[in-house]
Amino acid sequence: MTAVTEKPAVSGTREEPGGPWKAVFALALFESRRLLTRIPVLVAFAVYLGWTVWRAGSDGDGYPALQDADRATQGSPMLVGLAVLLCVNHAALRSRRHDTERHFAVLVLPRWRRTAAHALSVVAAALLTGVCVAGQFGREALRPAAIGHGSVSELLVGPLTVLLFGTAGLLLAGLVRSAIAAPLLVVFGLFLFAFFWGTSDDATRWLLPAVVEASSNTLPSDLMGRPAAWHALYLAGLALFLGLVAILVAGGRKPVVMAGAAGALAMTLVGGVAQSAGESPELVKARERATLHPEQVQTCLRRDGSTYCAFPEWGPRVADWAGVVDRVRSLAGGSAHEQDLVVRQRIDARYGLSGDAALTPLERPHEVTVGTRWGGNRVPEFAAAAAGVLIAGDEKAANSICDGRIVPLMWLAVGWESDPLDALRRVRLDDSVTGSAYVLQPTHGLYMTEAQTEVLRALLDLPRDEAGARVKDHWGELTAPKVTAARAAELLDLPAPEGEDKCS
Repeated sequence: MTAVTEKPAVSGTREEPGGPWKAVFALALFESRRLLTRIPVLVAFAVYLGWTVWRAGSDGDGYPALQDADRATQGSPMLVGLAVLLCVNHAALRSRRHDTERHFAVLVLPRWRRTAAHALSVVAAALLTGVCVAGQFGREALRPAAIGHGSVSELLVGPLTVLLFGTAGLLLAGLVRSAIAAPLLVVFGLFLFAFFWGTSDDATRWLLPAVVEASSNTLPSDLMGRPAAWHALYLAGLALFLGLVAILVAGGRKPVVMAGAAGALAMTLVGGVAQSAGESPELVKARERATLHPEQVQTCLRRDGSTYCAFPEWGPRVADWAGVVDRVRSLAGGSAHEQDLVVRQRIDARYGLSGDAALTPLERPHEVTVGTRWGGNRVPEFAAAAAGVLIAGDEKAANSICDGRIVPLMWLAVGWESDPLDALRRVRLDDSVTGSAYVLQPTHGLYMTEAQTEVLRALLDLPRDEAGARVKDHWGELTAPKVTAARAAELLDLPAPEGEDKCS
């Protein structure tokens, strides 16, 4: 009689066609579809896309600087990242909630391989975020008025943030087998973000996924000074490290996993240290030169007799500036009608994107300041600066005007607009069209009294040709120093103002 001896089954292992990694990728595909169709993730992407579409073109009214547009893609993906963190954590704890962990012992995938599949599903969410970021930036880059250069490293921050948050949720599931841990981590993360966001310590704030700036200044691309590449390396290394540690915690203590975790930790440390190194002496000197001696790095063009000097990336803006100058001069009378101007682009880059200092008025005759931002309120502000120089001769003298000359000045600034009252509202600090208010300019502003506002409003109520003719007929007296608002109204054959005519 022959005895049959059976070999004992090896628990947790089976030979399948393609090996265990084929099953890992199959599970990763399943978890990716499940993750991307979870309600929190769908809502987060819907809010992200809705906010992006609603905000499109609102900054600068369609005149984007791409070195600003790339950073604008970094905030909204954090919402997607939080949703991914919660959902990945929830998915990784599924077998514990349903008490099915013991059934997985008969499958080809041990726990650490299932963890690897969850990590790959996070990659899918990050890639989808990358598509959204590319679409958001691409829309701005394709605008005819776009200038400057974006940074690939800045664009990577959004997808890497989603990847980092997702792997953090996965690691948390391996360390704390409770569904309440992920929401608590989200609350703690929001607290840390609010705390570090307000700090001025560069070394500390660069530990956050997205690093916001204190001002809305636009600088030339070569003066930005943001360690974007090192920050991207830091985020990528940290996300990879958390993912590999999650696999180690789940039991995947393979040499390749341990080596990968060590390499990812090295990437994180290198990026973290390099991004906090501070500004180089070369960058500091370049910023000082652009601030104090912009003529050394600018290109000047002549158009219709006037000269326009701009930083290299802003060459396409010259046509827009020239159009405003031509319209302002067309409303002027006397010699101002033919006066040539020098329009010089100016910035204060000495403090990078953290500074927001006002530019001092120029004292050189017939020279006007224009900033690096354009569109929206920047247009009537520049028009008011050009009008002031045409009337007073230079910016410093124009900023000192506090008499009836404000009436012809503001007529030149807004009288050519299709909606002059709206332009007047946008150029005044309090968005008003009545009473007294400060008028904004690229440098120091002006002050309009209540009486001057009344006279200007009455002038704007006239047909444009008639109002323009009256201003040109009495140009000499209207632009004489110390003329009062009442006298300006008399010269223009308008009702006498009733409001106060004293500067504050």
